[in-house]
Amino acid sequence: MKSLKKTRRIQVIMVAAVALALSTALIGYAMRDGINFFRSPSQVLAETPSPNEVFRIGGLVEAGSIQRGQSDTVSFRVTDGAASVEVRYRGILPDLFTENEGTVSTGRFVDGVFQAQEVLAKHDETYMPREVMEALREQGEWRGPDPQS
Repeated sequence: MKSLKKTRRIQVIMVAAVALALSTALIGYAMRDGINFFRSPSQVLAETPSPNEVFRIGGLVEAGSIQRGQSDTVSFRVTDGAASVEVRYRGILPDLFTENEGTVSTGRFVDGVFQAQEVLAKHDETYMPREVMEALREQGEWRGPDPQS
C-alpha cells in the first residue's frame, strides 16, 4: 500500500513539473514580441541589429533634421551627441515633438534607416526617459538635473 502512495505522489509531482515547464515556455513564447530593448544611436551604429529585430532608439531630435514628406511621412535624426541615426515615421507625431528635445521610437533598423512604428516625445518640461538620459550622460550631452538628487 505504501509503494502505491509513493508512486502516485511521484507521478503527481512529475506531471506538475512538466505543466510548470510547459506554461513557462508558452509565456516566454507569447512575450517574445512584446519585449523591446532600448539602444542609443551610438549602440545602433556600433552593433547593427538585424532588420527583423524590433527595438527602441532614443536620444535628442537633431536640430534642423525634421523633414516632412508627402502626406503624413516624417524623417528626422536622433542623436546622443556622439552619433546620429535617421528615423522615418509615417503617422502623426506627438504635439510635444520638437528639435533638441528627447524622443523614444520603436521600430526596425533597415538599410541604415530606423523605420519607426511609434514615436514618443517627452510629456512635460522636466521629464526625460531614463534610458535616454543615461545614454546622453555617457556621451557628456546631458544638461538636466541629476535624477538621484
